[in-house]
Amino acid sequence: MNIQRLSPVAQQSSRSRPKKRVQVARACDWCRIHRVKCDNNRPCSNCRSRDGQCSNNSAKSLVTLPQAYREVEQLKQRVRDLEAELELQKQCKVNPPANQFYTPNSLPTSPPHKGGSGHVEFHLEESRSKRFGEGIHISTARSPQKTWYGSSSLFYFIGRINTFLTSALHQSHSTHRLLPNSASYLLDGPTAVAADDQSNVSVPAGDLTSTGEYLSPTQEEYFLGLFWQSYYTSCPILDELEFKQHYQSLWATSDKERKPSALVDIVVAVCMQYGMALLPGNDRGSNTEARALVSNSDATIAGRWHYRRCQTLLSSQLESPTLATLQCHILSSIYLCCGSFQNMADNACTLAVRTAFMLGLHLEPPSAMPRKERELRKRIWWTLYVLESKMSMKLGRPFLLHRSSTACSLPSDDRETSIISGSGFAPLGENVTWLTWNLVNTKLILAARKAYTAFYLDGPDTPYDGRHHAGLQQLEEWLRNVPDAIKTKRQNNGIPFSTDLSDLDIEQFAPLWLQRQRLLLELMYHNLSTNFCRPSIEFDRTSQHASFPEETAVRCAAHAMALTHIMHQVITRTSILAGWHEAFQWQWNTAMTLVGFILAYPQASSTMEARKSIDLAVIVFETFGNSFAVAASAANILGDLITKMDISQNIKQSSSVYQHAHRNP
Repeated sequence: MNIQRLSPVAQQSSRSRPKKRVQVARACDWCRIHRVKCDNNRPCSNCRSRDGQCSNNSAKSLVTLPQAYREVEQLKQRVRDLEAELELQKQCKVNPPANQFYTPNSLPTSPPHKGGSGHVEFHLEESRSKRFGEGIHISTARSPQKTWYGSSSLFYFIGRINTFLTSALHQSHSTHRLLPNSASYLLDGPTAVAADDQSNVSVPAGDLTSTGEYLSPTQEEYFLGLFWQSYYTSCPILDELEFKQHYQSLWATSDKERKPSALVDIVVAVCMQYGMALLPGNDRGSNTEARALVSNSDATIAGRWHYRRCQTLLSSQLESPTLATLQCHILSSIYLCCGSFQNMADNACTLAVRTAFMLGLHLEPPSAMPRKERELRKRIWWTLYVLESKMSMKLGRPFLLHRSSTACSLPSDDRETSIISGSGFAPLGENVTWLTWNLVNTKLILAARKAYTAFYLDGPDTPYDGRHHAGLQQLEEWLRNVPDAIKTKRQNNGIPFSTDLSDLDIEQFAPLWLQRQRLLLELMYHNLSTNFCRPSIEFDRTSQHASFPEETAVRCAAHAMALTHIMHQVITRTSILAGWHEAFQWQWNTAMTLVGFILAYPQASSTMEARKSIDLAVIVFETFGNSFAVAASAANILGDLITKMDISQNIKQSSSVYQHAHRNP
């Protein structure tokens, strides 16, 4: 037998070489916790020696120590949330809240539940000191990122409706079903393109709303012509003569392509958004679901390529803005708002506010400046003031502009100012001109702001009902000073701006811009009054500490019904407000308010009339739905809510009969 002997050096090397460590695929739970060596046997030697269970379950979910820490924090947060909910339930048993919502200490750490259209479930907030602190975090865009809307916003009220329906019908309701589809749920911005055209309808060749091509000179002239009979009379921030001269100068070197102009582009974009909704035969079909789907060719995002070019040109003016820069920011905010891009519109308005301060428009124009320029600067400042105030009250967010920082006086509306404004509109008599509407509308917003501030922002020393009554007096004082020349008359001795639901007597041969001015002023009044009275709608009337009497809620419904009756008559019989996006938004606001009123007060004297008004609102939405999908979606939502309202009312009636039978056996 041959035995191979190793040399002394080889033997020493073999003895000094360390043994390779046996790698353990995964330590068991007990060894990992106690940080001792484990083996690959199951059970391992340590667990056999201690006669204990050998498991390896937690490693699947917690691989590292940081993950374990995160898991512990999530569990702690969950415990805090459950304890808070338990405490809230205990408080509700003692003193049921009228219309209050619990505010968690922090937003939930778990991923939010996302609806099919990109909506996210509501998380309601409560401020126990001031009503202004109440609000809602909600995603109102394609992104799941939530943003905050205050208690005066419709989003907050819709959250209250959803909470009530969930409780009354004893089933969970997805809140995204209460919000209509809009372009903001399809696109990240007006200049984006949807990856999937939901309409499944081929885009016709040369469609101006969906292609990235710009307009021909003839097409541009058409849309610019719409501006002077539409937005110009309600947003008089341009000098018509100067703008037309500026536009002509852009064609001085070519008859095929004009020079770039941010101001011309945004005016074209705004008018395309409005004008595409006016085109005859713009039929979206008869299928209710298909009509409610937003596509790349929707009228609310028409003109977006001009909007994008405007923003590109503005980027070079941010450091040295001009008056035209500010005009562009204001019109951009209007364009975005009509397209339902709420936060983008708010941002554009904020940029306009800062630009106005840079230009010194908050100061009284110097007397050495020509009167025409002084008055234009005043009109621009106060138009921005109105726009920012409306947006802040609509979204429930703090005001950016305040009277304390404003030294600029209100613009004039006399005949001389009207003549030098660069427009050729004739006077209306009674010392009323086409500029009077703008002045009266500004005073309406100032009155509404006083009422809003007294109710939402003042301290809690005065009861809500007292502050609310003082605010209503502000609006009534404004109403007494509205000239008859800018009121729409009524048939059968009805009273303008009242809630008597009388039919309109629209002056047949009045200019279109004047007819629209009259209607917009009254609709704005009813919309503001509805919003101001809406907090009085309390879904839980069993509490002995109700903040408002029922009469205030009835008044809220009366203004909402008045707006709906006006809209129904105007939309179904005339074309004065056809394609007017803001009018649609007012109708949606008041329709949802009526839904909340009927749910909260099923036995009120005006509930039946409110129910009829909702049927009229559906017709208004269906008519608007021929122009843009968001209105068709609103009609579908309202139809579904009508069914839920009937079910809720039947449940309440059955409960009432049951209780009566047991009290009187």
